[in-house]
Amino acid sequence: MKTLSLGWAALVACNLMAVASLAAAEVSPVERKAQLGRLLFFDATLSEPAGQSCASCHDPAVAFVDPDTAKPTSKGVHRERFGSRNTPSAMYMAFSPAFHFDQAEGHYVGGQFWDGRAATLEEQAKAPFLAPLEMANPDKRAVVEKVRRAAYAGQFDEVFGKDALAAVEPAFECIVAALAAFERTAEFQPFTTKHDAWLQGRAKLSSQELRGLALFNDEKKGNCAACHPSQRRPDGGLPLFTDFTYDNLGVPKNPENPFYRQHKAWNPQGAKFVDRGLGGVVKKRSEDGKFKVPTLRNIARTAPYMHNGYFRTLRGVVAFYNDRDLRPACKGAAIEAEALKRGCWPRPELRRNVNTEEMGRLGLSEQDVDDIVAFLQTLSDGYVP
Repeated sequence: MKTLSLGWAALVACNLMAVASLAAAEVSPVERKAQLGRLLFFDATLSEPAGQSCASCHDPAVAFVDPDTAKPTSKGVHRERFGSRNTPSAMYMAFSPAFHFDQAEGHYVGGQFWDGRAATLEEQAKAPFLAPLEMANPDKRAVVEKVRRAAYAGQFDEVFGKDALAAVEPAFECIVAALAAFERTAEFQPFTTKHDAWLQGRAKLSSQELRGLALFNDEKKGNCAACHPSQRRPDGGLPLFTDFTYDNLGVPKNPENPFYRQHKAWNPQGAKFVDRGLGGVVKKRSEDGKFKVPTLRNIARTAPYMHNGYFRTLRGVVAFYNDRDLRPACKGAAIEAEALKRGCWPRPELRRNVNTEEMGRLGLSEQDVDDIVAFLQTLSDGYVP
């Protein structure tokens, strides 16, 4: 019989405590965990130094992305430190399957982060606490000690059982379990877009929005639905607008990315840094440059776009998909606005594996591009028929 790893054993112990405690109290474990997770999510004292919470980079007011769009990537609690990637929305990520290789399809699927390095929501929740470019805690003990001092610390015993915070490893697993429970609530997946209402017969799309939807679905035009399914799921659920796979879209390096100018302690390669994406996680050159297909839900509210925030506008993204392989390569670095003005696109950050079969020369007219953008704007939650 194999010995359980320390982290897995701690998670099992944490869940056993939760089941025993909640069964006695006859309270839904999911709801109680989620309530506690919400308190953790918005607690800005859990960083080192205090000042940054999960919500700092995943603000519910802007579809759980970074509200500060002055830079394409997010700053950490140490304000001079920036990550290398754009903060993805946390919305609908509970639907992402655990990271795995699909043998039948021949590609990787699921997981969390742009590169899938966290298999589950629980694993994802651990990383920001300990990342030096984010919340910057030195270790798990530091996080647990902060939670022990929090006003809501007593709720851990109520939810997970007596002495839930006594030992560091089980306590840390309980913390991330609560955060993941919160991220699985309806607050993160409300399904309240105009498109949802249209599918349910409670709203009408405009003629332009309908044209955009048709182009979005047309395999000979936009073909967006190939990676961003727009139809109801097999179980009848509303569409997620992602298949949770990975792709190299040929996105250029972003000259505005502050990570390139980081201190060498955080980026030894400086401007020569190349983000391998999925390839860096699975250690395969065949996967280099591939990043997770994001949901298009709330896409109109979550600029900038792509893993490095290269695109500032939704129209720029659609234009890039349309004519990436038709425009000449820009001479030198160029941000989106400059590239569009000059009629060029910069070369991909990583040329190998670029998807040239499904995008790059779609043949869309300017009106087609506008129509697709109009449709994408129907995917924002909060629509009231």
